[in-house]
Amino acid sequence: MKKRSYFGTDGIRGQANQYPMTAEVALRVGLAAGKLFRSADDRRHLVVIGKDTRLSGYMIEPALVAGFTSVGMDVRLFGPLPTPAVAMMTRSMRADLGVMISASHNNFADNGIKLFGPDGYKLSDDMEARIEAFMDEGLQEGLATPKQLGRVARMDEAQARYVEIVKATLPRAMSFAGLRVVIDCAHGAAYKVAPTALYELGAEVKEVGVSPNGFNINEESGSTHPAAIVAAVKEYRADIGIALDGDADRVLICDERGQIVDGDQIMALIASAWAAQGRLQGDGVVATVMSNLGLERFLAGKGLVLERTAVGDRYVMARMREAGFNLGGEASGHIIMSDYSTTGDGLIAALQVLAELVRSGKRMSSLARQFEPVPQRLENVRFAHGKPMEHAQVKAAIAEAESRLNGAGRVLVRASGTEPLIRIMAEGDDEKLVRQLVSDIAGAVRDAAQ
Repeated sequence: MKKRSYFGTDGIRGQANQYPMTAEVALRVGLAAGKLFRSADDRRHLVVIGKDTRLSGYMIEPALVAGFTSVGMDVRLFGPLPTPAVAMMTRSMRADLGVMISASHNNFADNGIKLFGPDGYKLSDDMEARIEAFMDEGLQEGLATPKQLGRVARMDEAQARYVEIVKATLPRAMSFAGLRVVIDCAHGAAYKVAPTALYELGAEVKEVGVSPNGFNINEESGSTHPAAIVAAVKEYRADIGIALDGDADRVLICDERGQIVDGDQIMALIASAWAAQGRLQGDGVVATVMSNLGLERFLAGKGLVLERTAVGDRYVMARMREAGFNLGGEASGHIIMSDYSTTGDGLIAALQVLAELVRSGKRMSSLARQFEPVPQRLENVRFAHGKPMEHAQVKAAIAEAESRLNGAGRVLVRASGTEPLIRIMAEGDDEKLVRQLVSDIAGAVRDAAQ
């Protein structure tokens, strides 16, 4: 398959109003995807579109709408809604395609376009490549006649429908009454639905990051800036803090002492609870190569496996579907529970943590550290040209690091899929050695990149 021009590891993403995140490209996406997902029968075809709170959404959304309607697809606009909600609604409304306009945890200047198939899952690499091929072909082909143009309507009840779906993931008798919960929505897509769901489930809710203005999404708030949730938990003396990112597909938890609980610890907690309840499928968890070795050891101690994939929640989901797992995710807080969702859902993951808090009767601090993380060191090295990974000096440094760890840790060196960076990670029981190994490999990469 040839290198893709528009799509990256998670849809199309870039700085707003600069290629490829322009109105023209969005129009081409609508035209191309609309043609590809429009079948030959005479029925009306439907695409649903959600977005986060970035100012540039007002530019990208109408461009997409113009593309879809011009090839005869009807459009339903959700307005601000989490990415996983768009995936759910695509399937529940029997839409032909779902679109989310968001750059997730990036700042307001960026934006992105994510596409979901009629089954609610992110499109495959092959399907994205087919859309790209259509985007570069003659766009005047296959346009609808004036009578066949698509119709557009706003769907005001989308948020309420998602709240009900989220609440239904818990047992009917489950109540969070008596819990004081801080929710940080990063001024993003979940700023209405997340506090509403928690309130309706009985919690005393303290809201943070719920005043979007088009510019402040993820700004010093949300899962990428955990200091905000730590401060809020301490200020309100809360039992637990929940920090979502801009499109609410990832989550971090903060316990009542201000300790951050990352995605690996969340997966460990849910996996342990589900295994005890006989709910964990696949006898384990799917995570990426970046998840801590401590998680792998924790699961092994319970007779469970950790299967690893390439970085990216789409690859986690693909392995879950292939091998029959119902829990997976990333250390960054993408938690996928396929019993409920087709992609990472920060709010649903948070509800599972809250449910275990209620069931156990313990404080969150007692549940926060399911395992002791193995010392891990990460470093990114930027390069201007060449292919440092193919340099003999870099290969030798990696081999030397693996030899010195001698099976008591891991080394992972990979090129970024979105930036000219080499990402270096090492972990092992000897923290001093781990730091030295990363430093040695980084030095080799810098020398090779000169």
